[in-house]
Amino acid sequence: MKKQRFYYFTNLIFPAVIFGSVVGLLTAVVIAVYKYAAGHVIEWSEIGYEFLKKNLIYIPIVLILLFGIALLFSKVYKKIPNVKGGGIPTSIGILRGLIPFRFFTTLIGTFFLSLLSFLIGVPLGNEGPSVQMGTAIGKGTVYPLKKHKSWSRYLMTGGSCAGFSVATGAPVSGIMFAIEEAHQRISPMIIIVASVSVAVSRVVTEIISPLIGISVSLFPEFELLKMTAKDSWIPLAVGLLLGLFAVLFLKFYSFMSGRFAEKIQKIPSSVKIFIAFALTLFMGLISLSFISTGHHLILEIFGGSVSLVLLIFIVIVRSVLTFYANSNGVTGGIFLPIMAIGTAFAGIIAKCGMMIGLSEEYYMLILVLGITACISGMMKMPLTAIVFAIEALGCYENLLPVVIASAVPFIITELFGAKSINDRVLENRLKAQNKGKKATVIDTFVTVEPGTFAVGKQIRDVFWPANLFVLSVKHAEKAQAKVDEHGDSSLRAGDILHIRYSTFDDKRTREELMAIIGEQEIESAPVSNI
Repeated sequence: MKKQRFYYFTNLIFPAVIFGSVVGLLTAVVIAVYKYAAGHVIEWSEIGYEFLKKNLIYIPIVLILLFGIALLFSKVYKKIPNVKGGGIPTSIGILRGLIPFRFFTTLIGTFFLSLLSFLIGVPLGNEGPSVQMGTAIGKGTVYPLKKHKSWSRYLMTGGSCAGFSVATGAPVSGIMFAIEEAHQRISPMIIIVASVSVAVSRVVTEIISPLIGISVSLFPEFELLKMTAKDSWIPLAVGLLLGLFAVLFLKFYSFMSGRFAEKIQKIPSSVKIFIAFALTLFMGLISLSFISTGHHLILEIFGGSVSLVLLIFIVIVRSVLTFYANSNGVTGGIFLPIMAIGTAFAGIIAKCGMMIGLSEEYYMLILVLGITACISGMMKMPLTAIVFAIEALGCYENLLPVVIASAVPFIITELFGAKSINDRVLENRLKAQNKGKKATVIDTFVTVEPGTFAVGKQIRDVFWPANLFVLSVKHAEKAQAKVDEHGDSSLRAGDILHIRYSTFDDKRTREELMAIIGEQEIESAPVSNI
């Protein structure tokens, strides 16, 4: 028993606390440098567009350069496919064990390709690449420790949460991201590693940010009106309208990444990327509100300087550009751009409300509720939306309106069966990755070896290989098998596990399993092929 406690202790403290702290520190440094570089690149982009507006004669030269960059993106994507598209969906697939990747090339490729996207002005954000780079740093931290491969997904989780925290300035939301979206379950070990990595990254960011001149927070502190019970109809209306918009929005993305993508499938990747760049260029020459990450746009909308007509065009144009760029693999995040679209739509609601007599005092609060509803409805993260609204948008005095604005759109999208952006992107990635392969279902028994990672852990605390289920546990001290219904069976050395898993790569799955329970021969026969 003492040995079991020792193994449990070492396999909790080392990966979750010690290495989790290292991951948080490294992620904070890298993402702080990345934010600094991205800020300057975005400034150069704006200067470049202002220059082009006054010197249209240079547009043909710029188009040639854009085609060259599109060719570069296409070639890099063939070598490093995981740098394509939104970083958050890819990171979720990696954290769940569904997508293999090489951490160093992914880190470097994501860093530089996303900066090129920002320079061109593609309406994609820096939060997705930050999460993906944090994930890569997490894997890189444990990579030299070959015998501790089982720690990898925990440290990648810590890195992804730290990346989200540094990018958005919302540490608690970063922890919620791990629970609600990345793993969709609550586990003590997930909470510990996420909390440690996020806490360390926050401290380091607070130290570094003033030195290099970047902001710790994503938004300034807004002065919001405190709602009373008689105002409850406002968050209800905002949630309802944003929920219906989210359904249309998600269905439109489903079309762009589904049927539309199939129709243009034969077009070379470089040409599709060039079209995204060219569309961005021409829309940017019309108005900078149509392009870039959307951060400055959100602040402008909060300032009330954007007209109703322009808000309508922003919603339409940015939706098309963001979806087209993302569905064709341009590197960059979609969290912030979607927030910008949601803010613009909330701005339309607010301005229309004021036209029929609603007080201007509610304007900023409606925008905040709109962002909350957007995160909940479009990304299907209602709890993260509530925490983000309180933490990053200063809604601590309007908790009930925030809860209403988060719950209503989530319910509406569930009723209409609309999948979240992240789920849809991940689904498309897995289809492309496993195209032409057949999944094999294996049913077998394995033994938990002494001193391995699994010893002392509850079943729900272990990141098993993707699509692997522990059907029952036969403890070494007992004769009968125990069916695990709640994931709370603590594993002991010598326990026999009845497992069943589905896999496209049995060798990789077995390697992951052996890293958790120890090296052993597994006798098994496929149950079926899917």
